[in-house]
Amino acid sequence: MVHGEGIYLYDSEGRSYIDCASATFNLSLGYSHPAVISAMKDQADKLIHITSSFQSDPINQLAHNLLSVSPANMTRVHPKVCSGSSANEGAIKMAQRATGKSEVITLFRSHVGQTMMMASMSGNAFRKAPFPIQFPGSLQVPDPYCHRCFYGKKPGECGAHGMLCVDRIEDFMEYASSGQVAAILVEPISGNGGNIVPPDGYFQKLRALCDKHDIALIFDEIQTGIGRTGHMFAAQYFGIEPDAITTAKGLGGSGAQVAAIITNKRLEGLPSHHHSFTYGSNLLAAAAANATLEIVKQPEFLANVRLTGNYILDRLYDMQKRHRFIGDVRGVGLMIGFEIENPDGSPNVALTNELADKAMKYGLIMRTSRYGFGNVLKIRPPLTLTYREAEEICDRLETLFREEMGA
Repeated sequence: MVHGEGIYLYDSEGRSYIDCASATFNLSLGYSHPAVISAMKDQADKLIHITSSFQSDPINQLAHNLLSVSPANMTRVHPKVCSGSSANEGAIKMAQRATGKSEVITLFRSHVGQTMMMASMSGNAFRKAPFPIQFPGSLQVPDPYCHRCFYGKKPGECGAHGMLCVDRIEDFMEYASSGQVAAILVEPISGNGGNIVPPDGYFQKLRALCDKHDIALIFDEIQTGIGRTGHMFAAQYFGIEPDAITTAKGLGGSGAQVAAIITNKRLEGLPSHHHSFTYGSNLLAAAAANATLEIVKQPEFLANVRLTGNYILDRLYDMQKRHRFIGDVRGVGLMIGFEIENPDGSPNVALTNELADKAMKYGLIMRTSRYGFGNVLKIRPPLTLTYREAEEICDRLETLFREEMGA
């Protein structure tokens, strides 16, 4: 690959591809957005980096900008992190310090980072298998995955009786933990785990459970944050005020490496020597983030994310009627996924990977779930997507399905 512009990536032979994965789901403004590039060039002429011990305008502005678009209960920003993994680790440290407890609950299919601590606290056995030493103090509980409910319920069936994927967490706490749960760390919509969108009321019940047991609720918005759902944060879409939000990926706009932890008053005050990284609070990255936030926060920008996302979902619902291998279709904004299934409804992982590979021939870059072990194809293009470009994605998908599947 040699060049990128907007939603398109170009290879050395001149072929173009629509990037439905936004690189690694981090190019919220696509390739080479002029406002981001300009902001980084301007900052490079002044300072590229200083130690985070000093004050600087780009970092102070970033903290102000993040709080201005976050849920109302958020009061502090910790910018001395440079990845989603380190942001999640920092939020956990804050929760442990604030509660005096140690354990962390995550979900079966969660992917909350790549460091040893975060890989240990994620789901999926295949990610942990090669490593003899795992970070202790976490347990995983079932996802709010109505299409394949762990408890054998049909979608909407358990609503009248509570919500088993929340209610049973207390059983896990009583029988599978040490009784010292400091935090529940959850992706509002699972990223690598298959684009699982929780049912209505899930997060309200989860918030109530956390309040009942003095547990910090941390939203990992590494993928869902910075406009991906058509709202600045998924917390706002779901109407929830977590104790902390972690953000990275899309915050850099066109690929700048930047991350932050946003917290409420309860979690503030962690001394910097407990969680501070050399390339955290990088000025070049902060300049890119500030330019990104200025664009994404505009109401018309977020409205377009919702418009184009709804168009793609509607087209997928229509394809689902005509292509039997398309199972559950789900998404919010431009965080969309759909299952590839066998005739009996079971996951068809082989076909999922085959379609992702063949999509390149049709000018589409697509990613699957669970590093190729899952059966979900994901559509998460840059948020700059136009209505015409959304049509083009769907038209190319239709052609892929028709020519490769004979359907």
